[in-house]
Amino acid sequence: MKKTIMSLLIITLLTSSPANALSWAIKFVVWNGKLYEVTDEEVIDSLIGKRIGEVKTKPNDMTGSHYGNASNFYPIGTGYFEISGISTKKAIAVEDRAGKWVKAVYSHRAPFHWMNVFNGIFPFIVLFAIEGKRFLEGDE
Repeated sequence: MKKTIMSLLIITLLTSSPANALSWAIKFVVWNGKLYEVTDEEVIDSLIGKRIGEVKTKPNDMTGSHYGNASNFYPIGTGYFEISGISTKKAIAVEDRAGKWVKAVYSHRAPFHWMNVFNGIFPFIVLFAIEGKRFLEGDE
């Protein structure tokens, strides 16, 4: 019995993601598999570069897990932008409200989620299936 309880405790500790629990204490955005912590630092209009993405998903309130371009604070559709003179590996700008942007600083790689793989390869699977069917039917 003690071995079972100890084994379950060890498995729980090894499989839980500390990034999810930590991420709720801060405002964050996820872009291209990277988690950025949103700061209070405003980015002036003249430094805003091209739009590079947007919030597409919200974290699951029950598990805290997130995938894709997500945010625990900003609504779906909120834009991400380059900041002139700063690599996107270090920071990006997030549209805080109409005409105002704040800096989001790279923190770490976002935790793995199976939906990232599914969303990345699903279009190719569909295309392969359609093209494979055409090939087999002789519609080149």
